[in-house]
Formats: sequence, structure tokens, C-alpha cells
Amino acid sequence: MTALRSTTPAPLTYGSRTDLGCVRGNNEDTLLVKEPVFAVADGMGGHAAGEIASEIAIQILMEAELTTADPELLKQAVVDANEAIIEGALTGLGKAGMGTTLTAAIIEDNHLLIAQVGDSRAYLLCDGRLRQITRDHSLVEELISAGQITSEEARVHPNRSVITRVLGNEHNTQPDIYELALNSGDRLLVCSDGLSGMLELSDIASLLQAHADPQEAADALVEAARDAGGYDNITVIVVNVVNTEEHVLSKQKRRFRWSIAVFLLVFVLLIASAIGGVFFYAHNAAFLIEENGYVSIYRGLPGDVAGVKLQWLEEETKIKMSDLPPTFAQRVQEGAGFSSVDNAREALEGARKLTDSSQK
Repeated sequence: MTALRSTTPAPLTYGSRTDLGCVRGNNEDTLLVKEPVFAVADGMGGHAAGEIASEIAIQILMEAELTTADPELLKQAVVDANEAIIEGALTGLGKAGMGTTLTAAIIEDNHLLIAQVGDSRAYLLCDGRLRQITRDHSLVEELISAGQITSEEARVHPNRSVITRVLGNEHNTQPDIYELALNSGDRLLVCSDGLSGMLELSDIASLLQAHADPQEAADALVEAARDAGGYDNITVIVVNVVNTEEHVLSKQKRRFRWSIAVFLLVFVLLIASAIGGVFFYAHNAAFLIEENGYVSIYRGLPGDVAGVKLQWLEEETKIKMSDLPPTFAQRVQEGAGFSSVDNAREALEGARKLTDSSQK
């Protein structure tokens, strides 16, 4: 007997339990409770086969790492599970003929997505009314659809255990896909036929309504199925949907805040990059300036950049401003800029020599 309880915050709280029942010698059911995925697989094929098939299906579902209600991704995970079970039977991991049902649900915000193969089921309790979401892949379900028997007669029909579609039987097996919107206060039930085959729909609804806590509800449903005979393994997952509107709004706000944070980060990085570029350029550039009648060489930029001076004294030369040609001296007075300190020195020396030659 295994029970799993949610420790996660709204919008979902959930509880689950899988039980041997009162008759079977082994439990061929396997469940998955890993938000946002909730799944039940009911294996078949006898001891050491049915439980392997159901475990393979759930393992493949886990490895798919489904995080959003994407129908194609969920469908592909189910197809992969089907192939893995067939391969397992061929390689001796299990036994020939083993198979499993699978009902897998994904809840994302107020969106419910379900993939269905076999006769495990998903129900939704909404506004006090419990309805079956999935349709069984079974002989009695086909007889009901054809109008040959009623739902009540199906519960005691001698062929009620005949499944018409399972994972592990054929390579081209595809799941049925169901999608619907959820509202705050809705309750999802995913279960094996060990529950649905033992209790009337009205009894399941009453127990769900009587126990607000999802774990208490799951326990109560399993105990009721055992009290009714427990002829099969019993697996139940109950999920409460809480405050979907608030959660969606909160998620949108988080996304908005994250977008703002990313924008600010990019903006800061761009500014930092620009400042770094200016600093790099300033550190390599140079200019000549007059100081006390002499020429000084500075590394950096004349004036300031956004109020910040980017200039470092490199050399106070012994060259007088009066020793320079008038046009060059005018440039120095204005802060003559150069691409490097060496270029500034060469230009200054060339101007001084030009003055010397003209005076000879």
C-alpha cells in the first residue's frame, strides 16, 4: 500500500494511493505523481509481466520530462511507451503478451490534457457533478455504445475484462487525447478499474465530496473499493485545482517581472560595454595641451565624457608653446587629439623641428 501527498503550493494539491486489493497476489498497477503529470497504468499479463509493463510505461512517461500541456509531446511519450513495452517483451525484460493501460493527465494553469489507452479512467468533479472524461477501450464499452447493454449491465458482464486497446500489443497503438478547461474548485480523479469496477459513479462522487483533502479522498476511495470486495488492484490519484485565475495572473506577473529584469540586465550590459569601449579608447588615445606656457602630453580624451574626465598625465615636456608653428600651437590650445601617445610625441617633435628649420 503506497500513498503520496502533495507538498507543493497552489494551484494544485493532490493525494494518491495504490493498493493490492483483497484478492490479487501482486500489484500490477503503477502510478506517477510528478506535477504537472499524473498517471495510472494497470498492467496485464500475469505475475512478473503486468507490473513490468506498467512500470515501463510510467518510466518512459517520467523520462519524457513533460512540463507543458502539449498534445503532441504527450502523444509521442505514449507511443514511445508502447514501443518500449513491445521491445521489453522481445528482449526478455518481461513476457510475451504483457501490456498495460495508461491514463495520463497534464495540468497547466487552467488547461487539462489527457492521453488514454485501455480502461483506466479520468473523472472530473465540477460544481458537485462527477463525470467521466475518458472513454474505455473495452468490449463492454463498445456494447454500450451500440446500445446492446446498459452501463449497469456492463459492471457484471462476463466479458467486462476484455480490453480492446492496450500498450504493448501492436506497434501502431495510439492514445485518445482529451482537452478541457479547468475552474477553481474542480477535482480530477485518475484511477484504475480496481476502483471504477467496484464502486458506482454516485458512490465515487459522494466520497470525493465528503473529503476535501485530496489524500483523505484517495484513502477513502481505496478503502471503499476494498470493502466492496477489492477484486483487483486499486490505484487512485485525486487532484484539487485551486485558484486557477489567481495563479495564471501571478504567473503572468512573474513573466512580466522576469522580462523587465532581463531587459534591465541587457541594458546594463550594453551600457557597461559602451563605457568599457569608451574607457579602452580613452586609455589608448592621447592629446596635447598647454600648461603654464609649455606643452603637456596626456593619455585619454580632452574635456570630459558625461561629466567624467578620462585623462592621465603622461609627460610634461620642455617644449614651449612659442617654439611651435602658430597653426600647431592653436591646435594644442584647443587640445590636439591623437590615436596614441607615440603619435602625439611624433607630431609634437615634428612641429618643433619645423619651427627650428624655419628659423635657420
